[in-house]
Amino acid sequence: MKVERPLTKTPMYAAMNAGRYQRQELIKLINRTEQTHLICYVSGLEAEIDRNDVIGFVEMLHNISENSPIDLLLNTCGGDVDACEKLVKLILAKAGNREFRVIVPDLAKSAGTLMALAASKIIMSNASELGMIDPQFLLRDARGNELMYSVTGYLEAYEGHCAALRRDPQDQIALLMLDSFEARTVQKFQGIRDRVRTFAEDMLKRRGAPSSTISHALMNSSKWKTHGQPIDYADAKQIGLPIEYLPPDDERWGRYWELYCSLRLLTENGKKIYESAYASQIV
Repeated sequence: MKVERPLTKTPMYAAMNAGRYQRQELIKLINRTEQTHLICYVSGLEAEIDRNDVIGFVEMLHNISENSPIDLLLNTCGGDVDACEKLVKLILAKAGNREFRVIVPDLAKSAGTLMALAASKIIMSNASELGMIDPQFLLRDARGNELMYSVTGYLEAYEGHCAALRRDPQDQIALLMLDSFEARTVQKFQGIRDRVRTFAEDMLKRRGAPSSTISHALMNSSKWKTHGQPIDYADAKQIGLPIEYLPPDDERWGRYWELYCSLRLLTENGKKIYESAYASQIV
Protein backbone atom coordinates (compact mmCIF):
# COMPACT_ATOMS: atom_id res chain seq x y z
CA MET A 1 0.00 0.00 0.00
CA LYS A 2 1.38 3.37 -1.02
CA VAL A 3 1.84 5.80 1.87
CA GLU A 4 1.08 9.35 0.89
CA ARG A 5 3.51 11.88 2.21
CA PRO A 6 2.05 14.74 4.28
CA LEU A 7 1.29 17.98 2.52
CA THR A 8 3.95 20.64 3.07
CA LYS A 9 4.66 24.10 1.76
CA THR A 10 6.46 23.95 -1.56
CA PRO A 11 10.12 25.03 -1.50
CA MET A 12 9.45 28.09 -3.65
CA TYR A 13 6.45 29.18 -1.55
CA ALA A 14 8.48 28.74 1.64
CA ALA A 15 11.37 30.73 0.18
CA MET A 16 9.10 33.56 -1.00
CA ASN A 17 7.47 33.85 2.44
CA ALA A 18 10.52 33.11 4.62
CA GLY A 19 10.73 36.69 5.87
CA ARG A 20 7.13 36.67 7.06
CA TYR A 21 7.55 33.30 8.79
CA GLN A 22 10.63 34.61 10.59
CA ARG A 23 8.87 37.80 11.72
CA GLN A 24 5.81 35.93 12.93
CA GLU A 25 7.95 33.51 14.94
CA LEU A 26 9.51 36.54 16.62
CA ILE A 27 6.04 37.96 17.31
CA LYS A 28 5.03 34.64 18.91
CA LEU A 29 8.16 34.73 21.06
CA ILE A 30 7.32 38.26 22.21
CA ASN A 31 3.75 37.18 22.94
CA ARG A 32 5.01 34.37 25.17
CA THR A 33 7.60 36.42 27.04
CA GLU A 34 5.38 39.48 27.48
CA GLN A 35 2.16 37.52 28.09
CA THR A 36 0.33 39.62 25.53
CA HIS A 37 -0.98 39.73 21.96
CA LEU A 38 1.27 41.89 19.81
CA ILE A 39 -0.04 43.61 16.69
CA CYS A 40 2.18 45.74 14.45
CA TYR A 41 1.30 48.80 12.39
CA VAL A 42 4.35 50.16 10.60
CA SER A 43 4.18 52.72 7.81
CA GLY A 44 6.76 54.50 5.69
CA LEU A 45 7.36 58.22 6.04
CA GLU A 46 5.05 59.04 3.11
CA ALA A 47 2.04 57.01 4.32
CA GLU A 48 -0.57 58.37 6.73
CA ILE A 49 -3.17 56.90 9.05
CA ASP A 50 -6.46 56.79 7.14
CA ARG A 51 -9.82 55.01 7.02
CA ASN A 52 -8.36 52.22 4.86
CA ASP A 53 -6.36 51.04 7.88
CA VAL A 54 -9.51 49.63 9.49
CA ILE A 55 -9.38 46.40 7.46
CA GLY A 56 -5.78 45.77 8.47
CA PHE A 57 -6.56 46.26 12.17
CA VAL A 58 -9.66 44.05 12.02
CA GLU A 59 -7.49 41.34 10.45
CA MET A 60 -4.86 41.60 13.20
CA LEU A 61 -7.49 41.51 15.96
CA HIS A 62 -9.45 38.63 14.39
CA ASN A 63 -7.83 35.77 16.34
CA ILE A 64 -7.54 37.63 19.65
CA SER A 65 -10.14 36.72 22.26
CA GLU A 66 -12.26 39.34 23.98
CA ASN A 67 -10.73 40.81 27.16
CA SER A 68 -7.15 39.99 26.19
CA PRO A 69 -4.03 42.11 26.80
CA ILE A 70 -2.90 43.79 23.58
CA ASP A 71 0.34 45.51 22.60
CA LEU A 72 0.64 47.72 19.52
CA LEU A 73 4.03 48.23 17.89
CA LEU A 74 3.46 51.58 16.20
CA ASN A 75 5.40 53.57 13.62
CA THR A 76 3.68 56.46 11.84
CA CYS A 77 4.13 60.14 11.02
CA GLY A 78 0.43 60.77 11.74
CA GLY A 79 -2.69 61.16 9.66
CA ASP A 80 -6.46 61.45 9.94
CA VAL A 81 -7.84 62.00 13.45
CA ASP A 82 -11.19 60.31 12.74
CA ALA A 83 -9.41 57.19 11.46
CA CYS A 84 -7.11 57.28 14.48
CA GLU A 85 -10.11 57.27 16.83
CA LYS A 86 -11.68 54.36 14.96
CA LEU A 87 -8.50 52.26 15.22
CA VAL A 88 -8.07 52.99 18.92
CA LYS A 89 -11.66 52.06 19.69
CA LEU A 90 -11.29 48.77 17.80
CA ILE A 91 -8.33 47.86 20.00
CA LEU A 92 -9.93 49.00 23.26
CA ALA A 93 -13.14 47.09 22.48
CA LYS A 94 -11.11 43.90 22.04
CA ALA A 95 -8.86 44.49 25.07
CA GLY A 96 -11.82 45.22 27.35
CA ASN A 97 -10.54 45.66 30.90
CA ARG A 98 -7.11 44.18 30.14
CA GLU A 99 -3.92 46.14 29.54
CA PHE A 100 -3.25 47.95 26.28
CA ARG A 101 0.34 49.06 25.68
CA VAL A 102 2.00 50.91 22.80
CA ILE A 103 5.60 50.26 21.76
CA VAL A 104 7.30 53.09 19.86
CA PRO A 105 10.59 51.81 18.39
CA ASP A 106 11.14 54.85 16.16
CA LEU A 107 8.38 57.44 15.82
CA ALA A 108 4.68 57.94 16.49
CA LYS A 109 3.97 61.56 15.58
CA SER A 110 0.85 63.73 15.70
CA ALA A 111 -2.10 61.32 15.26
CA GLY A 112 0.30 58.51 16.21
CA THR A 113 0.90 60.26 19.53
CA LEU A 114 -2.87 60.59 19.85
CA MET A 115 -3.18 56.80 19.49
CA ALA A 116 -0.51 56.28 22.15
CA LEU A 117 -2.51 58.36 24.66
CA ALA A 118 -5.02 55.49 24.89
CA ALA A 119 -2.35 53.15 26.26
CA SER A 120 -1.87 52.30 29.90
CA LYS A 121 1.87 52.22 29.16
CA ILE A 122 4.05 53.58 26.34
CA ILE A 123 7.30 51.65 25.88
CA MET A 124 10.16 53.79 24.52
CA SER A 125 13.95 53.80 24.20
CA ASN A 126 16.64 56.21 23.02
CA ALA A 127 15.57 56.13 19.36
CA SER A 128 11.87 56.57 20.17
CA GLU A 129 9.99 59.80 19.69
CA LEU A 130 6.47 61.11 19.95
CA GLY A 131 5.38 64.43 18.48
CA MET A 132 3.19 67.44 19.03
CA ILE A 133 -0.48 66.75 18.35
CA ASP A 134 -0.85 69.24 15.54
CA PRO A 135 -3.44 68.58 12.81
CA GLN A 136 -2.36 69.75 9.35
CA PHE A 137 -4.87 71.08 6.83
CA LEU A 138 -4.51 71.82 3.13
CA LEU A 139 -5.80 75.25 2.02
CA ARG A 140 -5.50 77.41 -1.08
CA ASP A 141 -4.00 80.87 -0.75
CA ALA A 142 -5.22 83.99 -2.60
CA ARG A 143 -3.30 82.90 -5.70
CA GLY A 144 -4.79 79.42 -5.72
CA ASN A 145 -1.65 77.68 -4.47
CA GLU A 146 -2.18 74.75 -2.12
CA LEU A 147 -0.45 75.20 1.24
CA MET A 148 -0.34 72.96 4.30
CA TYR A 149 -1.35 74.81 7.46
CA SER A 150 -0.81 73.88 11.09
CA VAL A 151 -4.23 74.15 12.74
CA THR A 152 -2.67 74.92 16.12
CA GLY A 153 -0.18 77.46 14.75
CA TYR A 154 -2.84 79.19 12.65
CA LEU A 155 -5.21 79.59 15.61
CA GLU A 156 -2.49 80.66 18.04
CA ALA A 157 -1.44 83.38 15.60
CA TYR A 158 -5.06 84.49 15.17
CA GLU A 159 -5.68 84.53 18.93
CA GLY A 160 -2.43 86.44 19.50
CA HIS A 161 -3.51 89.24 17.15
CA CYS A 162 -6.97 89.30 18.77
CA ALA A 163 -5.36 89.69 22.19
CA ALA A 164 -3.17 92.53 20.89
CA LEU A 165 -6.25 94.29 19.54
CA ARG A 166 -8.05 93.94 22.87
CA ARG A 167 -5.11 95.59 24.59
CA ASP A 168 -4.98 98.38 22.00
CA PRO A 169 -7.97 98.75 19.65
CA GLN A 170 -5.85 101.08 17.49
CA ASP A 171 -3.04 98.55 16.94
CA GLN A 172 -2.57 98.88 13.18
CA ILE A 173 -0.35 95.80 12.86
CA ALA A 174 -2.91 93.61 14.61
CA LEU A 175 -5.68 95.04 12.42
CA LEU A 176 -3.67 94.39 9.28
CA MET A 177 -2.77 90.83 10.30
CA LEU A 178 -6.33 89.93 11.33
CA ASP A 179 -7.53 91.04 7.93
CA SER A 180 -5.62 88.11 6.41
CA PHE A 181 -7.57 85.50 8.42
CA GLU A 182 -10.82 84.15 6.96
CA ALA A 183 -13.69 83.71 9.42
CA ARG A 184 -14.73 80.38 7.85
CA THR A 185 -11.21 78.99 8.15
CA VAL A 186 -10.89 80.14 11.77
CA GLN A 187 -14.20 78.50 12.63
CA LYS A 188 -13.25 75.28 10.84
CA PHE A 189 -9.86 75.10 12.53
CA GLN A 190 -11.40 75.77 15.95
CA GLY A 191 -13.71 72.81 15.39
CA ILE A 192 -10.78 70.58 14.42
CA ARG A 193 -8.74 71.66 17.45
CA ASP A 194 -11.65 71.11 19.83
CA ARG A 195 -12.28 67.69 18.30
CA VAL A 196 -8.65 66.62 18.76
CA ARG A 197 -8.42 68.00 22.30
CA THR A 198 -11.64 66.26 23.36
CA PHE A 199 -10.45 62.92 21.99
CA ALA A 200 -7.03 63.30 23.64
CA GLU A 201 -8.58 64.15 26.99
CA ASP A 202 -11.08 61.29 26.77
CA MET A 203 -8.20 58.84 26.25
CA LEU A 204 -6.19 60.33 29.12
CA LYS A 205 -9.15 60.20 31.50
CA ARG A 206 -9.29 56.42 31.06
CA ARG A 207 -6.27 56.10 33.35
CA GLY A 208 -7.09 59.04 35.60
CA ALA A 209 -4.39 61.31 34.18
CA PRO A 210 -4.55 65.14 34.39
CA SER A 211 -6.08 65.28 30.93
CA SER A 212 -6.29 69.02 30.29
CA THR A 213 -2.71 69.65 31.47
CA ILE A 214 -1.24 66.90 29.28
CA SER A 215 -3.34 67.71 26.21
CA HIS A 216 -2.39 71.39 26.48
CA ALA A 217 1.30 70.48 26.70
CA LEU A 218 1.06 68.26 23.61
CA MET A 219 -0.83 70.88 21.58
CA ASN A 220 1.31 73.88 22.50
CA SER A 221 3.20 75.28 19.50
CA SER A 222 5.04 77.69 21.81
CA LYS A 223 6.63 74.69 23.54
CA TRP A 224 7.22 72.63 20.38
CA LYS A 225 8.54 75.01 17.74
CA THR A 226 8.02 72.76 14.70
CA HIS A 227 5.55 70.05 13.69
CA GLY A 228 8.32 67.45 13.60
CA GLN A 229 10.15 68.37 16.82
CA PRO A 230 10.90 65.13 18.69
CA ILE A 231 9.37 64.41 22.09
CA ASP A 232 11.72 61.80 23.55
CA TYR A 233 11.03 59.46 26.45
CA ALA A 234 12.28 61.98 29.04
CA ASP A 235 10.10 64.79 27.62
CA ALA A 236 7.10 62.47 27.46
CA LYS A 237 7.59 61.35 31.06
CA GLN A 238 7.93 64.96 32.22
CA ILE A 239 4.65 65.85 30.49
CA GLY A 240 2.95 63.09 32.50
CA LEU A 241 2.68 60.21 30.04
CA PRO A 242 3.03 56.63 31.38
CA ILE A 243 6.45 55.87 29.89
CA GLU A 244 8.35 52.63 30.42
CA TYR A 245 11.94 53.20 29.34
CA LEU A 246 14.01 50.29 28.02
CA PRO A 247 17.73 50.91 27.33
CA PRO A 248 18.98 49.98 23.84
CA ASP A 249 20.93 46.98 25.17
CA ASP A 250 17.92 45.57 27.03
CA GLU A 251 16.97 42.08 25.81
CA ARG A 252 13.29 42.97 25.53
CA TRP A 253 14.06 46.11 23.54
CA GLY A 254 16.36 44.11 21.28
CA ARG A 255 13.43 41.91 20.22
CA TYR A 256 11.20 44.91 19.52
CA TRP A 257 13.94 46.64 17.51
CA GLU A 258 14.74 43.53 15.49
CA LEU A 259 11.08 43.12 14.61
CA TYR A 260 10.69 46.80 13.74
CA CYS A 261 13.72 46.76 11.43
CA SER A 262 12.34 43.71 9.60
CA LEU A 263 8.97 45.43 9.15
CA ARG A 264 10.35 48.85 8.28
CA LEU A 265 12.29 47.49 5.31
CA LEU A 266 8.97 46.51 3.72
CA THR A 267 7.44 49.99 3.91
CA GLU A 268 9.41 51.91 1.31
CA ASN A 269 7.55 53.89 -1.36
CA GLY A 270 4.60 54.76 0.85
CA LYS A 271 3.66 51.24 1.93
CA LYS A 272 2.19 50.09 5.25
CA ILE A 273 2.33 46.72 6.93
CA TYR A 274 -0.11 45.20 9.39
CA GLU A 275 1.22 42.07 11.07
CA SER A 276 0.47 39.82 14.03
CA ALA A 277 1.19 36.18 14.84
CA TYR A 278 -1.54 35.07 12.41
CA ALA A 279 -2.15 38.00 10.06
CA SER A 280 0.05 39.81 7.57
CA GLN A 281 -0.90 42.44 5.02
CA ILE A 282 1.20 44.95 3.07
CA VAL A 283 -0.55 47.77 1.21
